[in-house]
Amino acid sequence: MSLSESPSRSGVLTARKLLAMNIVRLRREKGWSQEDLALEAGLHRTFVAHVERQVRNISIDNIERLANALQVSVHILLQPY
Repeated sequence: MSLSESPSRSGVLTARKLLAMNIVRLRREKGWSQEDLALEAGLHRTFVAHVERQVRNISIDNIERLANALQVSVHILLQPY
């Protein structure tokens, strides 16, 4: 199991996992597909899919693009819910 797929040693979820979980949750709350989110954020659908599956290391600029598309502050994407 890779580090991105499991909780850290202290039992806290990784930033990559939190990001993915929050993006999926917020996207679904809007009733959007991955393609819809990608279009709103100016990204490719497969990139969004990779971020949601935690197989892509994402830049802070793209985190900001996703947050803006989802109409939330960047920090919301990294908060546990």
